[in-house]
Amino acid sequence: MLYHHLPRHALLVSSSLFFALYPAAQARTQDGAPPPDSASPPVADEALGDDLHDRRRDYSGQIVVSAQGLKQLDVLAGTSVLTGDELQRNQSGQIGEVLAKLPGVTASGFSPAASRPILRGFSGERVRMLIDGLGIIDASNTSDDHAVAIDPLTVERIEVLRGPAVLLYGSQAIGGAVNVIDKRIPRRLPSEAVHADGLASFDSVNNQLQLGGSVDAPLDGGFVIHANGSWRDAGDLSVPGYVVSPPLRASLLADAAARASQGRAGAAAELREAADRRFVLPNSAFTSWTASTGIAFFAGESTLGASVSWYDSRYGVPQRPGAGRAPLEGMAEEEPAPVTIDLSQFRADLRGELALGEGMLERLVTRVGYSDYTHTEFEGGVAGTVFDVSGIEARAEFVQRPMGGLTGSFGAQYYFRDFAALGEEAFVAPNRTDQLGIFTLQEFGIGPVEIEAGGRYERTGVRSAALGLARDFGAFSGAVGLSYDLGGNLRAGINASRVQRAPSGEELFANGPHVATQAFEIGDPNLRLERAWGLEGYLRGRLGPAEVGLAIYRNRFQDYIYLAQTGAEVDGLPVFAFRQGGANHFGLEGELSLPLYRQDGFTLRADLRGDYIRAELSDGAPLPRIPPLGLLGALEAQTDAVDARVELQWFAAQNRVAPVETPTEGFAFVNASLAWKPVRGNDSITLLAQADNIFDAEGRRHASLTKDFVPLPGRNLKLGARFSF
Repeated sequence: MLYHHLPRHALLVSSSLFFALYPAAQARTQDGAPPPDSASPPVADEALGDDLHDRRRDYSGQIVVSAQGLKQLDVLAGTSVLTGDELQRNQSGQIGEVLAKLPGVTASGFSPAASRPILRGFSGERVRMLIDGLGIIDASNTSDDHAVAIDPLTVERIEVLRGPAVLLYGSQAIGGAVNVIDKRIPRRLPSEAVHADGLASFDSVNNQLQLGGSVDAPLDGGFVIHANGSWRDAGDLSVPGYVVSPPLRASLLADAAARASQGRAGAAAELREAADRRFVLPNSAFTSWTASTGIAFFAGESTLGASVSWYDSRYGVPQRPGAGRAPLEGMAEEEPAPVTIDLSQFRADLRGELALGEGMLERLVTRVGYSDYTHTEFEGGVAGTVFDVSGIEARAEFVQRPMGGLTGSFGAQYYFRDFAALGEEAFVAPNRTDQLGIFTLQEFGIGPVEIEAGGRYERTGVRSAALGLARDFGAFSGAVGLSYDLGGNLRAGINASRVQRAPSGEELFANGPHVATQAFEIGDPNLRLERAWGLEGYLRGRLGPAEVGLAIYRNRFQDYIYLAQTGAEVDGLPVFAFRQGGANHFGLEGELSLPLYRQDGFTLRADLRGDYIRAELSDGAPLPRIPPLGLLGALEAQTDAVDARVELQWFAAQNRVAPVETPTEGFAFVNASLAWKPVRGNDSITLLAQADNIFDAEGRRHASLTKDFVPLPGRNLKLGARFSF
């Protein structure tokens, strides 16, 4: 699929290899063999501190992959990092579920095997999914039923990045970015002959078994090799009570009565059976595996590494009961066949970091990623629509040496994506996207005051030869921030931003039935640039013994692109159309971690988190699928050997709904966990026992397209083990 662009891609890869390899070789020639620990840990690793106790903390605005020359990066107002015990507690088949308890985060929850993060009410094309700073280049942005091609089992940490500085990753990060840091390319020389990490767990709610592990080994001459893999297998999901929501159940029973009155007893019985189905979500089983290998070379302060990886998953897609049935008397009934998706991705990555000597520029960081992705939607075992995505993304960033209070970075990024959907129900025409961007972010400090400014310009071309359509867009995004050090490691600040986003190929060219989502989707080839002004205020850091983070933000959009249900039907499928208009987003999110009691190695800590979003069109009509008010409160008792945690997660009802959209009832889950580190004075082994949704309460996410027939899991008992040697 890439043959038309091979010269350009070969030039990008060759240039990145040259820039990364030549100085590393020079450094080795001048300095000799590198010292054993010549590769320093990333900035954020140093920021963790000894008191992290393997828990998620706010990283005080520091960012790992991009803008490495900055000290504060305050225009990145909310940076949450998931690692250690909390990452282990929240392990799931999809990254959206792993992150769903963080403030300002929910998940699309289309199915247990397809759930994408939603940040501040934004999803799809407004949330960048990254691996070490580069896009994942899959089809998860195309539709909610498409799984994200990342397995959280083998990751080192996950960063959730919010605020205007995230736009340095691309205009698709209006809502934020999720950056997965894994070890497929080694980041440091291990101090031991072989270093191994592993994780295993079992979940009762769907009989899910998860296994993951990785191995790193240093070689002579400054080389390190790495290998990792994972495997999951899960059955159909157990749910509380009825599978379908009360409104959908009432509709199914009414349809059953209508068919019975027409003498169609068989159809009526099937509808009643669907309405009365309880306790198990049909066709929700899944299995997946991953494998990756990489190598890195360390020479002085320069490194060069490469990796190849595979991701494979097969999963069921729960169907809306009654979809596809003939509505009129005398027409033939047609029961939709079960839909499954078989997904695979091959990916190759390159990372280089060059020390540039003593001049104005400190180092050059390069990243290149190539992906070949395909998934097939099967209907009752018969291959239906096939999605093929191949692409490349390359990024080069110069990090400036601090001079006179000024620090920063600047660089360029290239992205190419070739998308094709083949089959009778291919709802998006084949299209190609080319994007070239340049960016910078600068910071200047004057005593307690920090001033930051950043900008990015992108040139994007989206073309569909099949339709004979081509669109070109030039988009500029910029941000400026002012922060003040209040003392005691507490900062307050305000950020302003102006962003522009080019519409995607799916938003422009969709036009057809999508069997997996049971919807007829229609794009608009005349969509304009999406534009928004943003203002954000925040307070974060330590306030006495407490760790606090609070952000309040408002975005005002011009030409906001959204997918709206029209109320029409085509062949029994509801019609969703991409539309554009003014919109306003307002939200606030916060978290507080407060030690209530400390003595003799024992700490009792309280955690509070919450978020609220109000989003509507300029005429006051609510935007679809906006999450309701959510709160989480927890008590955690911590010792050197044991952590015990109890938490209550509560969501309000969402009654502010878009036209044709149904309300969602509120719900609350109670969870508990116990983590034990059996090796005294060493965190190398952690054993975990936990219970989620202890009271088997029914819950449905308003942000999910499938909320009326895919409830959240019922009571789950989980056992897990994690080790690092």
